[in-house]
Parts: sequence; C-alpha cells; structure tokens
Amino acid sequence: MSWRYVVISSRSKLDLRYDNLIIRTEDKVMNINISEISTLVLESTAISLTVALLSKLIDKKVKVVFCDNKRDPISELIPYYGRYDSSLKIKKQIIWNKNIKAKVWQEIIRDKIQKQAINLIKNGKPNFDLLLKYAEEVKINDKTNREGHAAKVYFNSLYGNDFCRDNENATNSALNYGYKIILSFFNRELSSLGYLTQLGIFHSNQFNHFNLSSDLMEPFRVLVDDLVYRESFKSFGTNEKRIIQKLHERKLTIDGKKQFLPNSIQIYTKSVINAIESDDINKIRFFEYEL
Repeated sequence: MSWRYVVISSRSKLDLRYDNLIIRTEDKVMNINISEISTLVLESTAISLTVALLSKLIDKKVKVVFCDNKRDPISELIPYYGRYDSSLKIKKQIIWNKNIKAKVWQEIIRDKIQKQAINLIKNGKPNFDLLLKYAEEVKINDKTNREGHAAKVYFNSLYGNDFCRDNENATNSALNYGYKIILSFFNRELSSLGYLTQLGIFHSNQFNHFNLSSDLMEPFRVLVDDLVYRESFKSFGTNEKRIIQKLHERKLTIDGKKQFLPNSIQIYTKSVINAIESDDINKIRFFEYEL
C-alpha cells in the first residue's frame, strides 16, 4: 500500500528513472520510489515534468494534484481506465437501482449529521441534541432536507452565529482546501475501482465532474471541520496548507480496525459500492468518529 504524501513547492524538474520519481532542484537531486507514493501535489507553476513520468504515475494509480499560482488545487490527474474491467463497472453503474441509491443516500446523510453532532460535543458546542434529532428524521433520499437544516445549525454552533460559508475568510479558505483534499482521495479511489465520478448517487450537477465523489465524501467532511476549528486560522497560506495536508496521516477506526485516512476511504468506498450492487445497506462501513 502506497503511503507517501509528496508536496513539491519550488522550481523543479521531475522525471522518471527505473520506477523512481527524480526531483531536480537548483541545489540537490532527490529520488522516491513511485510505489511508495499515494499522492503527489505540485504546488508551483515553475515545475516541469516528463510524459514518461506522468504515464508511470497513472499506471501506479498515484493521485497527482496540480495547483495554480496561488498554490490552490485546480485539477488532478485521473486515468481513463482505472481497471481492466472498467467498461463492465460503468455499465452496472449506469443502471444502479434508484431505490437502493435513495436508501444509501439516507444512510450517508444520517451518518454525516450524527458525526456533526459528535463534533459539537467534542468541542463543547451547543445544539448537538438538535442535530441528533435531525439525524433521526432523515427520510429516504433526504426528502425533507435534514442535511440543509443541520448544516446551518452546525456551522453557526461551531464557528459562531456570524459565520457564513459564502464569506471570504481564513476559515472558509481552510475548509475549502481541506474538502478538496478529501474529494481528491475519493476521485482516486473511484477511478481505480473503474467507476465514473460524474455519475452520482444524489448529486447530479452537469457541471460537476465529481458527483459520485461528492456523494461519498459527506461523512468525512467533519474531519476537516474539526481540524480547522482547533487550529483557528487567522490567515491561510503555505504553512496553514501544510497543516491541512497532514489529514492523510489521520487514523480512523473502520470495520473494527485502525486505518490511515486513505485506507479508510478505500474500505468505505468499496462498502458503499457493494451495498448498492447487492441491494443491502447493512454492508456500508462508516468510520467511527470518536470523542
């Protein structure tokens, strides 16, 4: 299992040599075996790299994230074919049963709201009881929009009554950055399993290339919320991004075992797909969010 989260933030030339990533800077040369890399983040626009390297990174299912001149993620490398049987997987995905999808979405939202309530308890905030009530009230396909009602209560309770997700501030910048990291993990996992990220369970925005990833990541957002609250960022720059990037080192309990975040996402994602294709929501494995 690959485990390295590699961030390159300065002028560099990257190439491939004997299954190794070669990083050449002005004053040194480094090499990392590609089989050890789970994620490669290219933060500088002054980085050059070879097509041979990109091809090998795709082959080894390394998630490559490209950043703009503000060092914010703007795109990622996703292979056309994540598996040898991706055509079969996509055919199944297209005809997933609507009823089981609605039930799965109900479970995902219920779990998300429950974790939000736990996060309020964990940080000594009010209204957790209201969120637990909302979680119990989630209907099939969340027809009564308990998710939306819970979100308003949750964010105001955690960050203050004046907080709004539309405002431009360090907190929202940190949240958005963290959510992008979580989303990219799901994009990588779904692609490697041979499924289309565009075809969601609930999300169906024609302009969103990652509808399915957006669906599945919902219970994991709380990890970002908690980290951003505890750090209480006054600004959001390179140092703050390094803190958010350490999310991949977070260990979670899932299916009775402690796993790093990427492995937890892998287990959870496979379980959701299995639940849909076997018409059994009991097969979903959510991680345990501990106080």
